[in-house]
Amino acid sequence: MPTLIAIAEDNATNRNTFLQKLALLEEYELIFAANDGNQCLENLKGLPPNRLPKVIFMDLEMPNLGGIQTIQMAKTLHPEIHFIVLTIFDDEEKIFEAIKAGATGYLLKHEPASVIKESLIDILENQGAPMSPAVARKALLLLSKKDNNENEELGEFPEIISPRENEVLQHLVLGRDAKRIATELKISVETVRKHIAHIYSKLHVSSKAEVISLAHKNKWLHER
Repeated sequence: MPTLIAIAEDNATNRNTFLQKLALLEEYELIFAANDGNQCLENLKGLPPNRLPKVIFMDLEMPNLGGIQTIQMAKTLHPEIHFIVLTIFDDEEKIFEAIKAGATGYLLKHEPASVIKESLIDILENQGAPMSPAVARKALLLLSKKDNNENEELGEFPEIISPRENEVLQHLVLGRDAKRIATELKISVETVRKHIAHIYSKLHVSSKAEVISLAHKNKWLHER
């Protein structure tokens, strides 16, 4: 049985382009495509529990009801639904607003179907929190701008994090995905994903954005 997904995007061109990519993923079924946040919530209201989407791709800038407010309201009613934000560089300042609202992932709109598929697998099978590398770098840059002291020493790293997990974390906060990290460290992608899951568990976080925030706040980042 295909996995149910949905999208809320007010721009017809962007919506149709994304739907074309989703059409390439045969194991997923689009349950609805909403034009704005209000329509998204109305569509959810009319669905029986067994027809609710597992993941909703959400644009942020929509008329009537924006993406962040829609996520907040929908997560209150359906906490089991995952939301992946679709973004462009221009709305980078809303990264953390969306994460705080309950978004599980954050992708650029131009990502290919293969990345969309991997993001869905990451969320639904690996309890991950996919984020486009470029977005992760933007998030790190935003955090760095808040720190006026560029010469502070590195903070003490948690003892519960192993040396290998430390290596994975350093790559993770630079926006590198599991495949890139696996190549850099010469280990398997599955091993990288296990390390990331352990990092999330040990640090009591559930998203890459939270890892980046913690790493910056505690000065765990090495220059690369």
